[in-house]
Amino acid sequence: MSYKYILVEVRNNCVGLITLNRPNSYNALSSELISEVSNAVKSFDEDKSIGAVVITGGNKVFAAGADIKELSQLDFASAYNSEFITKQWNGLENHKKPIIAAVSGVALGGGCELSLLSDITVCDETAKFGQPEVKLGTMPGIGGTQRLIRSVGKSKAMQMCLTGDMISAFEAKDFGLVSEVFKEGTVIDEAVNIATKIASMSQPVVKLIKESIDNAYEMSLSSGLQNERKYFYATFNLEDKDEGMSAFIEKRKANFKNK
Repeated sequence: MSYKYILVEVRNNCVGLITLNRPNSYNALSSELISEVSNAVKSFDEDKSIGAVVITGGNKVFAAGADIKELSQLDFASAYNSEFITKQWNGLENHKKPIIAAVSGVALGGGCELSLLSDITVCDETAKFGQPEVKLGTMPGIGGTQRLIRSVGKSKAMQMCLTGDMISAFEAKDFGLVSEVFKEGTVIDEAVNIATKIASMSQPVVKLIKESIDNAYEMSLSSGLQNERKYFYATFNLEDKDEGMSAFIEKRKANFKNK
């Protein structure tokens, strides 16, 4: 499939790499771009050779936010009736394989929300995160007031959304928004390394772990523990469980068959 606003490639025969490619607008997230990312993610989800996906904006900027020119043409009725962005975003929200956001430069507004949607976010020293929508007389609309609080807590989420202030890469790590901060220019390769490691694991188990952690957002602790236990028991029926444990006992590397 050919794309206009993104670049798509496969790394190490097992990692799908999606690069946002609107350099003249700092990778502004237009509805067309989001639709393309959603389609690419779906394609990688359906490709059995792909174990994880990396989304990046390149080594200079992740995404400076939504396409303001596009937003400025909307009123309530047109946005609500057309489910603006929602349809495209839903495809991303329902991704089946782990997504790693590799952030350089600014990840603002929708860019920050795209990183929040990912399962793992890593960045380099140049990264800055923020939800500046309040400065434009609007508010986050694709997860900024919901996922951000789950990452950084109520007080910091309130501060970021109500002031529009940005936080640095190291502040983002301190608050739990990102898991790693790498040297400038290395974050894409580092993210691909993490994705490659994930892709080397038993893919049924990876999927079960991802689902269990995702479910924790929606469940009480007791329900989540019960759900986790069922998933744990389910792994006992996998050939990969037998291979993994045999490899551990025999002090060798496991050769998972994804079944």
